Amino acid sequence: MSQATTIPSNTPYSDLSPISAALFEAKARKGLTFDNVAKALGRDEVWVAAAFYGQAKLAPEEIEALARVLDLPVANVQSHLGAQWWPNRGLGPTPPTDPVIYRLYEGVLVYGHAIKAVIHEKFGDGIMSMIDCKVNVTKKPDPKGDRVLLTFDGKFLPYSKW
Repeated sequence: MSQATTIPSNTPYSDLSPISAALFEAKARKGLTFDNVAKALGRDEVWVAAAFYGQAKLAPEEIEALARVLDLPVANVQSHLGAQWWPNRGLGPTPPTDPVIYRLYEGVLVYGHAIKAVIHEKFGDGIMSMIDCKVNVTKKPDPKGDRVLLTFDGKFLPYSKW
C-alpha cells in the first residue's frame, strides 16, 4: 500500500526549480502518489515523476490536468512549464550520493558489461534507447522481504553503417 508523500527537509528539492518544488509540495499537501497523478494525466507514474523533476516535457493538456489534480493555478504552471520551457535531463553528481540512485548506478557498474554482451548476442551491434523507453517499478512480495522489480523496456537501435 502506498503512503502519502511528505517533503522531508533533507532532500535535494532546494536544488530544483521553484515550479518543481511547488509540484512536490502540492502533491504532498494533497497526499497523492505519483500513480494517482499519473492516472489523472493518462501517463505512467515513472514518467510523471520525471516530469516533476523537470526531466520530461508536459503537453498543454497535461499541464492543465496536472494543475487541476494538484489544485495549482493553471496559468502559473503553464507559465513555468509551457511551450517556452524544455527539460534538463540528468540531475545530480556522478557518482550519485543518494543511496537509491547510487545502487542503480552500482548495478550498471557491476553488471553493465554483462548486460551489454547479452544485448549484443541477442540483438546485434546497437544500443537500448533511453529515449524510446518505458520504466516500471513493481513491488514484489517475498517471504525474505519485499523485492523491487525494475523494468527498462527500451527500443533496440542498431548502429548505422555508411
